[in-house]
Amino acid sequence: MICKTSGIVFKTIKYSDHSLIVKIYTRAFGLRSYMIRGMNNRKSAARKSAFQPLSILELVVYEKEKEGLQSIREVESIYPYKSLPFDIRKSCIAMFMNEVMYRSIFSEEADDALFHFLHQSLISLDDAENSSENFHLRFLARLSRFLGFAPMNNFSPNNHFFDLQEGLFVSEQPMHNNFLDSSLSLKFTHLIADSEQMSGLMINALSRNELLAKLIDYYRLHLPGFGEIKSHLVLKDVLA
Repeated sequence: MICKTSGIVFKTIKYSDHSLIVKIYTRAFGLRSYMIRGMNNRKSAARKSAFQPLSILELVVYEKEKEGLQSIREVESIYPYKSLPFDIRKSCIAMFMNEVMYRSIFSEEADDALFHFLHQSLISLDDAENSSENFHLRFLARLSRFLGFAPMNNFSPNNHFFDLQEGLFVSEQPMHNNFLDSSLSLKFTHLIADSEQMSGLMINALSRNELLAKLIDYYRLHLPGFGEIKSHLVLKDVLA
């Protein structure tokens, strides 16, 4: 069956000198793996450059009912990034977001709300004119809602420790190490608030790195197989 859908490239894997396997999160079908053949063929409808990670594409695909590699008939970029490839800070944030997406999103069923969130997050990062050094923190906090482990925002003067294992704020320091202290908990409550704006969030590089490490732990605790994230190490230097 021939279908049209938009999609976000998660990862490309070289299959041969002329072929790629591309993992794309699609609006219509969820996560799909596509075989792209004839990459060096001038007549090919697909160019390798079209499948850079986080490219936002319009696709015409052959959708098979059985699981396995699908194929693409036509591909077109629908959002050429204006600043993201040329701004080192944005590029590093995007690289981190890409790694998180790839390690946390596996569903092969359509989720229009999740696709819209990812799509808009990438465009918002590209469009951001002011400081974006906390963008990835906000992204992690919001993505967890779609993945089924949204933190409860019950912060109060009494509940001022965030328990990473339980996903909520508690009144006493937990007996384990998976928690945020009072200072980081206060910052985290701003991240998970309903407001889309990051204004008012005062956070220095040290606190940003500490909060990022804890949020990665939060994902690891709630997503079996999440594994080790590496790209956040680059962020420590770039966003210092």
